[in-house]
Amino acid sequence: MAFKALSKSEKAYIQASLQAQSPLRGDGRSLHQFRAVTLQTGVVPIANGSAHLNLGRSSDESMGGTEILAAAKLEVEDISALGNSGGSNSGGRIVCSVSCSPAAYSYLSATALDDLQHDYSTILNDVLSHASLRPPNLGIIPGRKAWLLSLDLMVLSDAGNIYDALFMAARAALWDTRVPRTRAVEYRPDNKKGGGGKGGDEMDVDTEPQSGLDTRRAKAPAADFELEDSWDDGVVLGGRDAWPVSVTLNLFPGVHFLDATTQEEAATPLRLILIFSYPAGSPAALHGMHLLGTGDTGLAQIESLVKDGGKYALQMYTSLNANLKDEELRRTEKARLRFSAAR
Repeated sequence: MAFKALSKSEKAYIQASLQAQSPLRGDGRSLHQFRAVTLQTGVVPIANGSAHLNLGRSSDESMGGTEILAAAKLEVEDISALGNSGGSNSGGRIVCSVSCSPAAYSYLSATALDDLQHDYSTILNDVLSHASLRPPNLGIIPGRKAWLLSLDLMVLSDAGNIYDALFMAARAALWDTRVPRTRAVEYRPDNKKGGGGKGGDEMDVDTEPQSGLDTRRAKAPAADFELEDSWDDGVVLGGRDAWPVSVTLNLFPGVHFLDATTQEEAATPLRLILIFSYPAGSPAALHGMHLLGTGDTGLAQIESLVKDGGKYALQMYTSLNANLKDEELRRTEKARLRFSAAR
């Protein structure tokens, strides 16, 4: 959405309202209250996983809020050509890209919009492509082939708190992503005599169980693979509980607040973006921290804000997980009813 810069009097009014003894926000929320989040998954049929998220749309509005569309697509990548077949590339990789609709930032020039897209993409890519978050089931043939997961996000409108919305949409799309099952295929010579055999090399699927002590036939390395599933089937990304969420603390001297609107962001001198994950059975992990703005803050305050941010992020994580599980159940039931009707 287009946004006109605030005048000095407008900025002073918003700042005074937020720092008052009884803080007042334009939409009536408390300082630490988020706007409503609406979420749908599976919205892009040709993607392996997708999500549509809106943060801040009023119940009586058909438009409004920060709106993001995210889609994940899997491609087979020849990792032997990357020159690091035994290293970080052996298990697949994730690449993130964010694009912005010009209508969402009509007040920016083309160059400024490119810079904004680059900033968004860099922050998401630095976190989500990190080796510590790489799903274990992106590998296909060790050292040879793996899945390249391209996660593309489109900002359709920006009504504030864009970083938190981007990470929520990314987490939803990755949660929805299904990886097709694969079966290794090897090539071995056909040494059979007679029976019409041609004696040439054949492609065969190695499904015969072998003992580790059996040296009569060494198992040949897999040369290729085939899909066991269609693109609509498959298994969820491994470790999907670990996908992180972002919480942005908007800072004034002595006070911070969450989920700022665009007007509140324009009046805020400093923002602290904290990115947390909560892997199952492990303590919370801080994956990133960014300070945006012209203000400054001390180390002691940062430590306190990180602790507070962890609490807010856990609440967001828990709420988003519940939303994603409800959406998953809804889609499963819808598919079951469609299958029953087709019989």
